[in-house]
Amino acid sequence: MRNKSYFLTVVLTGLSLYGNGQTKFQPQDTEFYEPKIRTVTTSDNQAPSDAIVLFNGTGLSLWCSANDSTKEANWHIENKILQVKPGTGNIRTKENFEDFQLHIEWKSPEAIKGEGQGRGNSGVFLQGYYEIQVLDNNKNPTYVNGQAGSLYKQQPPLVSAVKNPGEWHSYDMIYTAPRYNRDGIRIRKGSITVIHNGVVVQYNTEIAGTTEYIGMPRVIPHGAGPIVLQDHGDLVQFRNIWLRKL
Repeated sequence: MRNKSYFLTVVLTGLSLYGNGQTKFQPQDTEFYEPKIRTVTTSDNQAPSDAIVLFNGTGLSLWCSANDSTKEANWHIENKILQVKPGTGNIRTKENFEDFQLHIEWKSPEAIKGEGQGRGNSGVFLQGYYEIQVLDNNKNPTYVNGQAGSLYKQQPPLVSAVKNPGEWHSYDMIYTAPRYNRDGIRIRKGSITVIHNGVVVQYNTEIAGTTEYIGMPRVIPHGAGPIVLQDHGDLVQFRNIWLRKL
């Protein structure tokens, strides 16, 4: 694979000058054909061809208990839908990731019980540390940095993309992981863009640190980490989960 200096050399050697010293470009001077671009195929309601399908309804072989990686994920699957099994704890992917595109669909219980944070509560943790909140937002007031689409306790969504209880939501996330040097000092914050039901609700939002329930964000040096789904005691459901490494 040729590097950028090769293409720069091609461009520079192919140039000519006007008499006044201005550069005269030819169309081919700024065209290059390598490296070849990898092809990704797509189709409606299907993961892209290069995606890691984390859950498609057939099992949880790519997941384990978040508390003990030697134990299987013990949530309920029925009709190709994954449902939180209250009291069993969070589940996590066995594989760890860094920068990625993530798609996940979720649904709060159709039967309305509780209010505020007690209604259809779950969460999607990126690298195990940074939570995008899952919650029934429909006519359910709560603190805005804890509603669906929020970077929990840090940044509320730009808008509230609500649906009725029992209807499916979609999250599409573009995540850039934080970076640390060899001394464990953070040299770049992580960032997240979230599209909720087709609407941008987080736009290149900087992540201050861990998303804590109590207290301020903490900066914890780490490398690649898992996707974690939260057991908050509510019967939240998930389906069609896939990820593309970036």
